[in-house]
Amino acid sequence: MPDQTRSARELELVEIAKRVLPGGGFGNVTTDVVIHEGRGSHVWDVSGNEYVDYLLGSGPMFIGHCHPDVVAAVQEQVTRGTTFFANNEHGILLAEEIVRAVPCAEQVRFASSGTEADAYAMRLVRAFRKRDKILKFEGGYHGMSDYGLMSLAPKQLANFPVAVPDSPGIPRSVQSEVVVAPFNDTDTAVKMIREYADELGGVIVEPFQRLIPPVPGFLAALREVTAQLGIPLIFDEVVTGFRFAYGGAQEFYGITPDICTMGKIIGGGFPLSAIAGRADIMALFDREKAGENFMTQIGTLSGNPVAAVAGLATMEVLRRPGAYERAYATGQGLMDGMNDMLRTAGIPGQVLGHPVMFDVIFTDGEIHDYRGVMRGDAATSKRFNQVLRQHGILKSDGKYYVSTAHTEADAKQTLDAFAAAVAAEVRLRKGAA
Repeated sequence: MPDQTRSARELELVEIAKRVLPGGGFGNVTTDVVIHEGRGSHVWDVSGNEYVDYLLGSGPMFIGHCHPDVVAAVQEQVTRGTTFFANNEHGILLAEEIVRAVPCAEQVRFASSGTEADAYAMRLVRAFRKRDKILKFEGGYHGMSDYGLMSLAPKQLANFPVAVPDSPGIPRSVQSEVVVAPFNDTDTAVKMIREYADELGGVIVEPFQRLIPPVPGFLAALREVTAQLGIPLIFDEVVTGFRFAYGGAQEFYGITPDICTMGKIIGGGFPLSAIAGRADIMALFDREKAGENFMTQIGTLSGNPVAAVAGLATMEVLRRPGAYERAYATGQGLMDGMNDMLRTAGIPGQVLGHPVMFDVIFTDGEIHDYRGVMRGDAATSKRFNQVLRQHGILKSDGKYYVSTAHTEADAKQTLDAFAAAVAAEVRLRKGAA
């Protein structure tokens, strides 16, 4: 087991953070670790403790930290300038590569975060359709905007289609503009889209919702009904874009939306996101073409050249033979090993997700939607994550992100750590019996 003693400097930084940051952190993951360095599939904290990293910066570092090709490209650009608030070569070429790779992308507009991209995409389709309502799915994550925070993780479940705000400060009026449907319930979703068709600006969905795969036919049904009714379909691919396949989840599942959003991987670890889609809808961003329907979208760092060149370098690495196969094989091995250990130990639980992003949900029965995930035993999950951390595995409370940089040795260490967590859980349950 790694020595995870805390240095005086790290403890000092933790105390400073408690004083100057609300909750002692940036609002993301645990505040008791201060990361100093990342290389490949590993990170080190200020105390020098080493971890196999399944946070991956919440997903952007799909080819690992400090990939030499990305570092070289960024270093070269930094000597030429870091931001211009004007068109730059790398941003233009990145847009061209997205159009080449992503099935729905005819044109691209950049922003700086997934939240921005999702908020702009929803505003774009509302402007296009001249309708105010958005239909989303319970448990779907679409950033931190008022619309996005409707029924993301409701603690008190409401009857569909009622939207539940997940944060104070959201105007009550927003509730009436969001229609909430159950993910993976094809018949109900189609019925609701038809029922609200005259009021909907668009439908937004994560094609792979957090950790939940779409059931067969679900995405195709959404595509069919929205196309019939002329309602734009948005795929939120901030997470899945360039991760499930080079063309994203829409390539992986063979379903093409009207609009998609992307982030994380396309910025290579720098703040960058994008809205992409049909040229006639994207034309609302063009003052000359849109006229009175022109939709203003301004961002100081949109299309930033450093982020763009990092994204281009990352994409070049992903186009190399075997990149995706390597990540898939590593993740599948982890998923299979964890499932086998849970089954052998008789611990109710299952590995839910996809080889490049998954987690363990401690519950029996099939999981098809947010309410199924809610059945999971949060206390057991917390205990497992604590043991994993003690054994040098860094992950969020709810997800493993797998990279192309993770090695067989990383996988072995992870499965050994998971075995220790299983053994600790078995002892705990025997003691309580």
